[in-house]
Amino acid sequence: MLDAIKPLLDSDLINEDAKQEISEAWESKLNEAREQVRAELREEFAQRYEHDKQVMVEALDKMVSEGLVAEIEQVRAEKAQLAEDRVKFQSKMTESATKFNNFMVTKLAEEIGELRKDRKAHNEGLEKLEGFIVHALAREIQEFAQDKRDVVETKVRLVREARKQLETLKGKFVAESSRKMSQAVSQHLKAELSQLKEDIQTARENNFGRRIFEAYAAEFGATHLNENAEVRKLHDVIAHKDEQLAEATQTLTKAKTLVESKEREIRIIKESNERQSTMDDLLRPLNEEKREVMRNLLESVQTARLKNAFEKYLPAVLEDRSVKAAKVITESVSEVTGDKSARLQEEDTQDESNVIDLKRLAGL
Repeated sequence: MLDAIKPLLDSDLINEDAKQEISEAWESKLNEAREQVRAELREEFAQRYEHDKQVMVEALDKMVSEGLVAEIEQVRAEKAQLAEDRVKFQSKMTESATKFNNFMVTKLAEEIGELRKDRKAHNEGLEKLEGFIVHALAREIQEFAQDKRDVVETKVRLVREARKQLETLKGKFVAESSRKMSQAVSQHLKAELSQLKEDIQTARENNFGRRIFEAYAAEFGATHLNENAEVRKLHDVIAHKDEQLAEATQTLTKAKTLVESKEREIRIIKESNERQSTMDDLLRPLNEEKREVMRNLLESVQTARLKNAFEKYLPAVLEDRSVKAAKVITESVSEVTGDKSARLQEEDTQDESNVIDLKRLAGL
């Protein structure tokens, strides 16, 4: 339309104002047409949008409805299947739990029964073992006490027999020794007498020569050595004083030795008197033979342990019977050092401690 009126506008037939008004009128009409077309297009698009929206909503509603129905049906089927599976699982678990419970109860009952049997057998074994140990220890203690009594009785018998054999050997030794000693003394006495005669003869000759020499020396000193008489006197005085000092020292040493020996003798006599008094008090009720046997047994015992040793040996001495050994008693050969009291004390203490320990372990 603009192209149709454009030649008119370009021509000189109309003035500028008219061109301006025509252009403005044209623009206004064109704008109105545009607005109308826009309004129509908007309305048409709005109607189409509403229609498409309605169609889309209906399609979506239909699609969603169909999809939801299918999903709901599937969910319902799965739910029913899940409920059925749950029921089956519950029944199966109940059945399995019942079987497991029965199995556990059966096995537990068997294990408890076996445990009770084992405990009963263990208790019976412990009782048997305890009874065996008690009887064995009691038997060992009795045998030990019997062996101890047998040892004491054997010692008493050996001391009695040893005393008799010692008396016999002593008589034989004295007779044989006196015979051999008389022979040896006779032989040596003859030799010594002949030697003594020769020594006497030699001593007489020496004594005669010494007298001659002393007489000559005295005469020579009196005639030729008078100027040294004072010196000799002083020497004699000094020598005499030295002799007196030596004699005094020797006398003091002898006196000290004598005092020590007297003190030792007094102590020995006192201890001997105490031991003799204790021995007399202990041995007074016994007869002569048993007193001699007991005295030999107590000879090596310390004075402080005389009473205990007397009480230990008294039953065996009073019974006065030989030991018939039921067992072989072996004696160990050891070096004799003379310390009999200490060894007997140690053996007695060890025996008593062993007996006490065995009785305590046996429950006696």
